[in-house]
This record gives sequence, C-alpha cells and structure tokens, in this order.
Amino acid sequence: MSDKLENYRRAESPVVGPNRLWPLYGAGFDNLGVDGRPIAAPIPAYGPDELLVRHDACGLCFSDIKVINLGQNHPRIFRDIQREPVVLGHEVSITVVGVGEHLHDQYKIGDRFIVQAEIYKDGVNYAYGYMIQGGQSKYGVADQRVLNGDHGNYLIPVQSGTGYAESALTEPWACVTAAYGLTYRTGLKPGGTTWVIGAPLPPNAGGPALPPTSGGEGGQGYTLSAGFDERGHPARLLLTNVPPAFGGWLRTRATALGIQTSEVSQTSEVSVPVDDIILLGADPDLVEAASPHLADFGVFAIIADRPMPRKVNVDVGRVHYNRWVYVGGRGPDIAAAYCALPVRSALKPGGRAWFIGAAGPMGRMHVQRAIQVADCPATIVCTDVSDLRLNDLVESYAAEAAAKGIEFICLNPMNKAVYEAGMIRFRPPPSLPPLRQGEGGGFDDVVVLAPVPALIADGATWLTEAGVMNVFAGVARGTIAPLDLGDAYLRQTRVIGHSASSIDDLRFMLFQAETGTLSPNRSVAAIGSLDAAADGLKAVKDQIYPGKIVIYPHIKPLPLTALPDLKEVLPTVYAKLKDGREWTNEAEDELLRVMLE
Repeated sequence: MSDKLENYRRAESPVVGPNRLWPLYGAGFDNLGVDGRPIAAPIPAYGPDELLVRHDACGLCFSDIKVINLGQNHPRIFRDIQREPVVLGHEVSITVVGVGEHLHDQYKIGDRFIVQAEIYKDGVNYAYGYMIQGGQSKYGVADQRVLNGDHGNYLIPVQSGTGYAESALTEPWACVTAAYGLTYRTGLKPGGTTWVIGAPLPPNAGGPALPPTSGGEGGQGYTLSAGFDERGHPARLLLTNVPPAFGGWLRTRATALGIQTSEVSQTSEVSVPVDDIILLGADPDLVEAASPHLADFGVFAIIADRPMPRKVNVDVGRVHYNRWVYVGGRGPDIAAAYCALPVRSALKPGGRAWFIGAAGPMGRMHVQRAIQVADCPATIVCTDVSDLRLNDLVESYAAEAAAKGIEFICLNPMNKAVYEAGMIRFRPPPSLPPLRQGEGGGFDDVVVLAPVPALIADGATWLTEAGVMNVFAGVARGTIAPLDLGDAYLRQTRVIGHSASSIDDLRFMLFQAETGTLSPNRSVAAIGSLDAAADGLKAVKDQIYPGKIVIYPHIKPLPLTALPDLKEVLPTVYAKLKDGREWTNEAEDELLRVMLE
C-alpha cells in the first residue's frame, strides 16, 4: 500500500482546501452547480460539539433525481435553496478528519462511519443529502442533529477493511433487505380508532356467489373474538350502518370497556385518522370512500363471501409510503381476517417470484438477494423493457441461480410473442374455487420495481392464493391502481409496500456486507470523480447503466466510466475487477493508489 493511500486511510494528512461541492439552487439540472461545474468553497468550520468529516464515496440514487426535479418543493426540503442550496448525496461513507474539543473522548481522527440518512431532531426531518450537506462534496460537518438526534447517534461504525463503495451502498441495500422484514398488525390497534361500516349485499355482477358461510355477510352473524376485550381494545369506535345485532353487541361491549363510541352517517364526518376500518360487505364504493381516512400503518379489513362487483381504485402510493394494507375474510369472525393468515413480507421459500423492472439498479439488488438467501424461491422471473440490462442481468446472476437449482427466466415485455410464451404457464386461471400452488400457475411473490400504476395493477392479477405483491417502487401518494380486493378475502392475497429503512436495518445490512453474506460491490456499474457527479445523475435519470454509479470525491478528474471501460482508461484497476465486470475492494484500493489527489 502506498504512503499516500495509507495516509488517506488514516486521515493523517492535513485537510487542505478548497472544499468542492455540487450545490442545487432550484429545480432542474440547470440549477445544479455553476455553469455545469462544482464550486469551490472554504473547508467547513466545525464547533466543539461537531465533527469534520470527509466524504469517501457516494452512491447516486433516483431519490436525488426527485430533489432535482422538485427543488425546494420536495417534501424533505423546507428552506429557500436559492439562498441556502442543497448538496445531495445520502448514500455515503465518511471518515472523521476533525474532532470538536468536547468530543475527543468519543471520536478520533480516522474513524469511519456510514450515515443513517433519515435524521430527526426534535421531530423535524433533517435528512442527510437534503437538509444536511450530503456526499456530493469533499467535506461536511456532522453536528448534534447527526450525533445526538431523536434516535440517538445516526453514525454507524465501519470496520477498517470494509470498502468505501461497499459501505456507502449499504444504504440502498438496507432499503432492499428491509422490504422483506416488514411486519403488520394481527389485530385491532389497542388504544387506536376503529371504524365499522355495514354495506348492502352487492349484486352478483362480480361473479357467482360462493357457498354461504355460517354467518357473516349473508347471515350477518358477525363476531369479534379478539382485540375488543379487557386484554386490549381501541380507544374510539365509529359505527356506520352496522347490522343491528352486531351493532348492539359492539355498543354494549364499548360501554363496558370505556370506549368512546360515535355514530357516523357519512365519511365526511370522520375527522381523525382511523387505524382500523372494517367493512362488512363487498362494496367497492365504500372502500374507495373510506380508505382516505386510514392512518399510517392502517389496516382495512373486508369481511365478505362473494366477489367484488368491480375492481377498487387503490391509492398504491399510500400502500407504499404509509404502509396501508388490505386484509379480509369470509367471516363471521372479524378477528380471523387479521390473524388467520398473517401478512407475509419474506419471499416464499421454494416458491415462484416475479420481479417487475428487475434489471435496474434496485431491481438487481432484489434479484441478487433472492438468489443468495438461504430460503430462496425455486423460480425467479425477471422482466424489464431493456434487452441491454436484461442481458447484463443474465451474465451477472444466471450461473449462480443455476448452481442453486433456481429456474431463472428473463423476459422483455416489449418482445410480445416471446414474453407471452414465457409467461403463459404462470397465469392463474380466472376461476373459483381459489387457485392453489401447482394448479396452473400464479406467483407467490410479485415485487414491483417500476413506478407504473399499470404494472402494479397487472402484477396483482398474477398472484396465486396467499400470494403477496410488494410495491417497492416509490409511486407518489395519490397514485391510483385498480385492484381486485375480492382476492384479499377470497384468496388471501396481500398488497404491501415499503419505503426507506431504519437505523437497525442499516446496521444489519452493514453486518451482512462485512460478513460476506451480501455484497454491495456487485451493484456497482460505473464510477467517476466529483466532477462527474452531474453526468452521473443524468445517467441515473436516463437509466443508462444497469447498476449503481459511485462517485469518489477525492480522486483526480475521472469522467463517468463503466466498469468494462476501465480496461482502456485505468487498466490496473480493471485488472482487479472480478471476472472483468464486478467491483471489488482490491479494485478500489488500486483506484485510490493511482488517482488520489
């Protein structure tokens, strides 16, 4: 290891200005930097309770593009960015290069960290790379918002042998792994608000009626066996057109338990977020009218024994960001709709998994994880509209999947004949009784990685019984997709969603990276110096590369370069790649040896 690289690792060299950074002064790429270049600024001053940190590597994210598109109208930005510009970059690895006098007993020069970007102080979100200067700069300051926020310290220590890109990319990887560890309530929220809505029996326009159950929609013999007793119950109960016998029972129990009860004749009378909405019947109009009142992490339970007469317009943006979930059962016990089949977020072991939009940067992470986990699916189907990306996906993962006995299929829906021929055996038959695994197709898991409502709506139609669709793509709140919610109670399918990760998710992902369980380095598709950040962001926007772009702020000027092109540009770095295509810590070391400023 050269003296320059060793000194860089230890952060022993003096911090010499200027600081170079990419300020964003407003919406649009024209407002990024000055004349299309980063600016020079003084090295940031830091106080006695602050750290001066060096940004070693920074991944570029499509979330950055959302900030560029919206400017200060972005929900995480709440200042005049023309006067106080934003510096993007939340996928970042850092090294401490300056320690405030009050922090010498906690930190030392050379300490390495990653940053949990979702930083809260006094309930306010000061996200790194949004309100706090991010990694598209050489240096920044970690102040008390970072070091002593609402959730404690948002810095997570990194081992000395872990790569800079490897650790920076644990942030997007944590979002991926967290998507398979989501948990949902299995009963009414204790202390919450529950709204019970009766509904008239719908006509049979949605299909033939199912055999009657011993109560429920037809007989109105509803019960609630759990979640409404001395052990736990809501604090508030709203009732709308509830069948007389069941309504009387609820009112009597509510009085005995001290639950505040209100009669609601129309949805406009509901003035508080509702944790649990229970609809007694298959009425899509009522689902659409009541759903906007769901609280964060709200559960909508539909109790019915016949199909919905039409598809329901579901706000899949709220499913994604607010973690709404629709469950259901045929009755008569409402509690069974919550706990008879708890909502699953992990991929079904030995099942069939379909990744829609699989060949983009985030999609590749999902596919890599699906192959590498111990309880992997037996069949993985990957679809994407780019042959270039799909071919790269095959080159990267097909052999590994085959070695584990996984059937690995990649299809482009733009090639209609080939796509339809490849997908036909997975199509569930549109018939009742409910489909069961092995009876003609269907997917146990559908993961949507493209923010397209039509793809979400179509993906849901391919679920087998008890199948789960995860809306991972960040569709905006208010994005509507028509879904057959009859499947939620007749076939026990679930539509779930996910956004971001917690600090515990990030710690766990870093552990997986440092123990070799999952390799973030395999996600790298292109690298560049700080000067290349704008070109890199445009490439993210235009979906040029199949994987992640990583910026190294402290190397000499290097244009945005795909890993295979390093063979001509930096041959000694290329020689350290795995199989001439995958980034490695050894390649990173060589890059820093030859390119550090």
